Amino acid sequence: MTATVHTLSPPRAPSLDAMIGLVAADMNGVNAVILDRMQSKVALIPELAGHLIAGGGKRMRPMLTLACASLLGYPGTRHHKLAAAVEFIHTATLLHDDVVDGSGMRRGKRTANLIWGNPASVLVGDFLFSRAFELMVEDGSLKVLRILSHASAVIAEGEVEQLTAQRRVETDEEQYLTIISSKTAALFAAACRVAPVVSEADEDSEHALESYGKNLGIAFQLTDDVIDYASDAATMGKGVGDDFRDGKMTLPVILAYARGSDSDRAFWRAAMSGERATDADLAQAIDLLRSSDALQDTIERARQYGRRAIDSLGKFPASKAKSALVEAAEFAVARAY
Repeated sequence: MTATVHTLSPPRAPSLDAMIGLVAADMNGVNAVILDRMQSKVALIPELAGHLIAGGGKRMRPMLTLACASLLGYPGTRHHKLAAAVEFIHTATLLHDDVVDGSGMRRGKRTANLIWGNPASVLVGDFLFSRAFELMVEDGSLKVLRILSHASAVIAEGEVEQLTAQRRVETDEEQYLTIISSKTAALFAAACRVAPVVSEADEDSEHALESYGKNLGIAFQLTDDVIDYASDAATMGKGVGDDFRDGKMTLPVILAYARGSDSDRAFWRAAMSGERATDADLAQAIDLLRSSDALQDTIERARQYGRRAIDSLGKFPASKAKSALVEAAEFAVARAY
């Protein structure tokens, strides 16, 4: 028995360029579906939805659907509508998240809820969810409908569980991994799994690509947890320290709290409860995260999940699509440094 060691530190910085190039033609088809289905006779709907959809996002989730279909040699176009459905689900959750979090910035722009208000953002999010389900039904596959509808329910469960864990310093690593597996990784997994369904691939391929997507999604979220404390607004596209001020018990905070002294823990309890939320408090939090190695260890956790994602592709032969998917996993982690 032999093992392959995958490094996540290649000579050049990983990027999504290979995936973008791989799916460029198909992405044109997806964008056409998105543009068509976000239209409505109610003018505010396309105006508000377009603000976020055209706001500079990487479209990583729909690209994963297209790349996985390419990996399997799928020659059709069914995946265009499904990739658009995935993007609509993602966009709807972002609109709802910004309302829940009271966010003021997304992808370097003012959030929709700040411009149009919370009610409009929630209702347009509901509209996009409805459009996603229309696209799933039009595909005609009950299996596809089951995969994406289940993912939508799991995402909502994860968001609610995160809300209940907010400002609770007793949240542990296991609970947090469960939360991000639901709220973030579930859609990554579903986006990848629908490709072998439309490609009529075997169940092994389904499970392999679902595993790839889930582990990639966890790595992606863990990296986001680090970026919130170790980056800047220009890089992040949102406010620095938003998680800190919202009292979100992300993995870096969970690790720092568990490793801290009595005075450190007292600080975290006050900070997560909202009693300490100034810029000076954020600076102190970052110092504690660095001195406890919580940021570095969170990056290492992300690397582990990135490796698991890459290992899930082991059954597939070498190809441009496989290389692009491998680099996407590397990119998910490399964003943190």
